[in-house]
Amino acid sequence: MRFSVVNLGCKVNAYECEGVARQLEEAGFERVDWEEPAEITVIFTCAVTNTAAAKSRKMIHRARRKHPEGIVAVAGCYAQIDPDALEDADILVGSRHKPFLAEYIQTAIRKKERIVDVTDLSDVRFEPLPVDHFSGRTRAFLKIQDGCNQFCSYCVIPYARGKERSMEPDMVIDEANKIAMTHKEIVLAGIHTGRYGKEYGITLADLIKRLLEEVNGLKRLRISSIEITELDDPFVELFAKEKRIARHLHIPLQSGSDVILKRMGRPYSSADYYNKLCEIRAKAGEFSVSTDLMTGFPGETEASFEETLAFLKKCEFSFLHVFPFSARNGTKAAMMDDQIDVSVRRKRAKTCIALSEELYDAYKDSMIGKPVEVLMENETQGHTSEYLEVTMDQPYEPSSIVPAIITERKGHALYAEGSDEA
Repeated sequence: MRFSVVNLGCKVNAYECEGVARQLEEAGFERVDWEEPAEITVIFTCAVTNTAAAKSRKMIHRARRKHPEGIVAVAGCYAQIDPDALEDADILVGSRHKPFLAEYIQTAIRKKERIVDVTDLSDVRFEPLPVDHFSGRTRAFLKIQDGCNQFCSYCVIPYARGKERSMEPDMVIDEANKIAMTHKEIVLAGIHTGRYGKEYGITLADLIKRLLEEVNGLKRLRISSIEITELDDPFVELFAKEKRIARHLHIPLQSGSDVILKRMGRPYSSADYYNKLCEIRAKAGEFSVSTDLMTGFPGETEASFEETLAFLKKCEFSFLHVFPFSARNGTKAAMMDDQIDVSVRRKRAKTCIALSEELYDAYKDSMIGKPVEVLMENETQGHTSEYLEVTMDQPYEPSSIVPAIITERKGHALYAEGSDEA
């Protein structure tokens, strides 16, 4: 039987989605693209915003229309927090039992019955879903941490993912060694990647040292996202000296206004954020910094929004991930006074997206003439360690890492040529 997989969420979702795909392949199922006919469709949903939740529902409906006699199996954050909204699914699995999804699919085929397994997350443990390679990707994700204890006022993830927990260190090394046999870059993923290892008495920096020492063939290690409060001295020192760690950090900000940061429940001030960023740049030299930003949070005045714009420019981010505030049921922010009109949220988001393009072009211009290493996605395009997409001057072997010099920017596109040194 054939199956397709669809991931509508983050890198953690992507890892889990691939893990389920591996289980199904080992059980004898054939993986096909979404557009091809399939008896089984596996959908990993997202619930971080109302838009993400709506996309998840639409994808389930599309799968049902496309394969009316097929099985639609659904997991991911939306399945955990609002299973009643996904009654069209034949199989619905919450965050605790994703490792059993492939088994449930086989049971549903055999017994022709609907299966729902969404349970409480109060005592959930780290759920291993081993992945040895990622189909069609030059970089691989490795989920080393899950869950969140922070409970920011706008966020449903602690309810969807449960408490913080980490993969056992030796298991991380074992999985990384398998992945590195086919992928030169591994992206460490987690809900709070920087809080890895607390239950084992180690830090993210400790784990990275082991990965760099013990994983054969690992050429580049990337951190998917890390909070400013998680960038401790051992990590910064390692990042500064070890060039195999990608020269890009994604550090969520959400707002540049201290009033809004406090209402969000974020554990830092704008000064804390900026000072730490300056400290890392002073120690590590040039690297790319991107961030998450939310517009139109309850109470965000024009003055606080302008404050945010000024702060974004001050930080000199390379690019921004921008989201208008989305009121999620059950969160504190959804019940706050001073809700901002949706049109204003979206208008401010557009302003920030335009600023992101300006910042990104400025960062690209700053890299012209500089040596980089390009991981080739196909024969002519790839990504640098700084997470810049470039087009090369001639074909190269896909998945190879090519020393290059960035030569020019045309529009938003960067171009580079191969070099003997990088």
